[in-house]
Amino acid sequence: MPTTSPLRVALIGMGTVGTGVARILTDQAERIARRAGRSVEIRRVVVQNPEKQRGVSLPADMITDNPEAVYADKEIDVALHVVGGIEPARTMMLRLLESGKDVVTANKALLCEHGDEIFRRARELGRTVAFEAAVAGGIPIIAAIGQSMAANQITSIQGILNGTSNFILTEMHEKGRSYADVLVEAQQLGYAEADPTLDVDGTDAAQKLVLLSQLAFGTKVPVAAFHRQGIDKLDLVDLRNASELGYRVKLLATARLVGGQLEMHVQPTFVRRDEPLAKTSGAFNMVELTGDAVGRLWYSGAGAGEMPTASAVVADVIDLAVGRAQPTFTRLDIWREHPPLPLLPATDVRRRFYLRYNVEDQPHVLADIADILGRHNISIASVIQKEAESATAPGGHVTVPLVIMTHESTEGAMRDADAELDRLKSIRPPRVRIPVAS
Repeated sequence: MPTTSPLRVALIGMGTVGTGVARILTDQAERIARRAGRSVEIRRVVVQNPEKQRGVSLPADMITDNPEAVYADKEIDVALHVVGGIEPARTMMLRLLESGKDVVTANKALLCEHGDEIFRRARELGRTVAFEAAVAGGIPIIAAIGQSMAANQITSIQGILNGTSNFILTEMHEKGRSYADVLVEAQQLGYAEADPTLDVDGTDAAQKLVLLSQLAFGTKVPVAAFHRQGIDKLDLVDLRNASELGYRVKLLATARLVGGQLEMHVQPTFVRRDEPLAKTSGAFNMVELTGDAVGRLWYSGAGAGEMPTASAVVADVIDLAVGRAQPTFTRLDIWREHPPLPLLPATDVRRRFYLRYNVEDQPHVLADIADILGRHNISIASVIQKEAESATAPGGHVTVPLVIMTHESTEGAMRDADAELDRLKSIRPPRVRIPVAS
């Protein structure tokens, strides 16, 4: 066993992830000590309600609801910051750094919003912020981009970064279940919160993409600056059509270099079913990185949950104990002052599209749609129109679904075509457009 002084840690927050961290540090203390070269001891735990029963047993005198007990304790080396939200989490993290603690955090929203301030203050104070757990749970994607891919210029990041959305889409694809039905199950299983908005509207994935793109490309892009769309408006019929056409629909987060500009977006996307991203099912995450030297690499695993995220937190603790994290943080090219890459305008993003229209079953409708698409340089790759059944639009017209797959075009051209298609009285709601991954 190591004989050097122990690394003393404070646990700030003991919800799902914090409980997992405490469990690993207490149940696997000997293993952690061997790998860290010294023992790791929990000295203090800060919670909102000290009387609440936890999933792991800790001495009562270790638990407090007052973070001042951590700030004032000079023997605490590292604070494990596993609380969510922006405030008071931001103020707490700055106080931890200023009180002489290194910090391990899992708070992606905080880093996305205030990472520049937090990292700058940590460097001023000679402290370290480790954040592997902030993105993709147990997948070591921060280390992959910041260290393992250091010989490369990363040219593309594509990822499934939200396990809740991926679980819902998997169930819809494989079992034909409705979005509303699967969402209820996701909540019952603990994959989705009581308020699932940030997961299903794409915000969670977008925040993670901001962190990954800043690390890979050195440019901070606010979530509000790029297109973000969730899965909450998807119709089961479009997932069925995707399967028939050889695709799966995934909530895909994309950041890539295009002619010296940075393309970024998060939205439901058709992905060819033989691609690794399309095969990632359930609550799993996957990140595809493309480097100019190594080509394409895939990292997959549990992207959330108690133990996967706790695993990433404890890995950062071990790195701090060994002394690896400190020089890595000092040299990490993130939130530094240098010219940012310009963001590629959304209208210039090039890709193929899946289009679904509900049209009146009468002559010349397809010709009118093809004419509008053609005049905007949008070429049709395939058309599927099934025979009318019994659907009748207002006015007594029978309607039929029309599915079109386009060749590559720009978002701007599609938007311009959409404006003209809006004026066609033969097209009835709903009208759907989903991009196709290149």
